[in-house]
Amino acid sequence: MNRFLDGIKGIIFDYGGTIDTGGDHWSEVIWHAYQEEGVPVSKEQLRDAYVFAERELARTRHILPHHDFRDLMRIKMRIEFGWLVEQGMLSEAQADAVSEPVALRCYESAKASVERARPVIESLAEVYPLVLVSNFYGNVEAVLADFGLLKYFRKIVESAVVGVRKPDPKIFSLGVEALGFRPEEVLVVGDSLKKDIIPAESIGCRVAWIKGKGWTPEEDAQTHPSIIPSLAALL
Repeated sequence: MNRFLDGIKGIIFDYGGTIDTGGDHWSEVIWHAYQEEGVPVSKEQLRDAYVFAERELARTRHILPHHDFRDLMRIKMRIEFGWLVEQGMLSEAQADAVSEPVALRCYESAKASVERARPVIESLAEVYPLVLVSNFYGNVEAVLADFGLLKYFRKIVESAVVGVRKPDPKIFSLGVEALGFRPEEVLVVGDSLKKDIIPAESIGCRVAWIKGKGWTPEEDAQTHPSIIPSLAALL
């Protein structure tokens, strides 16, 4: 028996950074797309644009429930590149030339990561009920449906819908309730020590941390007994 699954009756998955990047922070995926398209900004400038876009998306409802991941990335890139233009880091012509290609590169990267994760999720779903617990924009069901993953999850607990965001442990309690098991019978799989692993452990869940490239060097230096190299380690 895999040590992560010993005594487990149900599994909670995070989505962003866990299923769609294989553990890497999304800023790293976007930075790679910027580099591939030759966007003439620094990584620090990209990160400032990334933070601005996330705050704008939290403040204003740009993303609607029917938007799939391709739509989402187009919206995010319009906001990021709009900010870079406003700051004088890019011209409007430069932004117009790269916004769509960068969005599509990010979409294709997520799609490839989902395809790598699919056999693991499918195999686990044959044995365990699965629930998704995610900080997202209100459209995670549309994203999962577009990628063919929605059918594997008994319930979706999404921050924009339930009004609770990680790292608040309450969002994981909602996932545990949806499964109908005791916390110690539930495995939580996530990519963030702060937002997934620590809050899930705090309510008694078992955890598996798929650790990729983080946002800061401090995050990269963190360790935990639950680290796994990929989702395939759960099989």
